[in-house]
Amino acid sequence: MSLIIQTLSKRFGVVPVFSNVSLTVAPGEFVAIIGESGVGKSTLLNCMAGLDSWNDGSVLLDGLDLGAQSDDQLARLRREKTGFVFQAFHVLPHLSVAQNVALPLMLLGRHDDARVLSMLDAVGLAGLGERLPQQLSGGQLQRVAIARALIHQPMLLLADEPTGNLDPHTAERVMDALISQTRTHGAAMVLVTHSVTAAQRADRVLLLTASGLAPHVSAR
Repeated sequence: MSLIIQTLSKRFGVVPVFSNVSLTVAPGEFVAIIGESGVGKSTLLNCMAGLDSWNDGSVLLDGLDLGAQSDDQLARLRREKTGFVFQAFHVLPHLSVAQNVALPLMLLGRHDDARVLSMLDAVGLAGLGERLPQQLSGGQLQRVAIARALIHQPMLLLADEPTGNLDPHTAERVMDALISQTRTHGAAMVLVTHSVTAAQRADRVLLLTASGLAPHVSAR
């Protein structure tokens, strides 16, 4: 699934967040976006998922113009085709770890306990499936969010600082799981981060400024 962004601009009132952002991410490609705090990296990621609106330009996902879709159509597209790792986790406190991870499968009418266990192991949460979110650390909650984003094998993976709360060893393990998704299933992945270590594993690293996206450094 390809992601094509064309001259995208976002403003809060008259204050520009970013302008003239253009980007194409091919299936199986991993793109990292870096930039100063407050430049709009998370907002741009939300626009890619159709979670936020924009003022000018377009976002095309698998040929579909997200700006032309209804709220219900966008929700269905996200449920079926995309995975999102939020900074704030957004886990459901009344569900166990395993139930939180399995939620995308449940919404799609698919039940696969073996895959849930495998995904928990991949992010370093083996044996913690029956715990509730309040029994976990911040780093563990981030890994729950990552496992949930990967569980249904999305074709577009969007990650907002996915390793920000993790120690270096766990961060590397989580990046392995994220990259495996792009390589194995041909998913496109966009990561926004302050982590140089995480960004260096991308196929491309781009710098977001108020005037748009530009190449930063080669990740190879």
